[in-house]
Amino acid sequence: MTGFSYPEVGATAGGPLPPGYHLLRHTTVLGHGREVLEAAGEALLTWRMHRAVGVGVRPDAGRAAPGVDVEVTLGWGPLALHAPCRVVHTATGPDRFGFAYGTLAGHPERGEECFMVELGDDRAVRFTVTAFSLPARWFTRAAGPLTPVAQRLYARRCGQVLRRLATYGAKPAREQ
Repeated sequence: MTGFSYPEVGATAGGPLPPGYHLLRHTTVLGHGREVLEAAGEALLTWRMHRAVGVGVRPDAGRAAPGVDVEVTLGWGPLALHAPCRVVHTATGPDRFGFAYGTLAGHPERGEECFMVELGDDRAVRFTVTAFSLPARWFTRAAGPLTPVAQRLYARRCGQVLRRLATYGAKPAREQ
């Protein structure tokens, strides 16, 4: 695949993550049962979780699928950070839903982030964020160890928001 700002495209699909990057793996239990799984999967694949977290999301398709470009925006106005990404892979059931996107030129980081919801044998629904990244711009390099901390906080927030969306059947926030 071309256009990505890192060579290990698809590494979050399975196996070990590439060495030399900051690694992140954060798991949140969302609830139990197929209804929670399906609601969380729908909220995740339709970008609803990202929007509910409070980041700007401009995908070129309404649903995550390989090759879909998306711009994630953090902040507002002239200080907003624009992070262009492309969906690398998806999972769509029966017991697993999610996707990963990789960074494109202009993103403040280089790497990949995967958002996955899975139904375990114990009927627990777990949401896992897996990522590998390195700073790609002067300001993310200058932030040093604060960037991985911010990424962990973001992953934790995604889990909290997705738990709420799955509990309410993944209805849009205005319907809750």
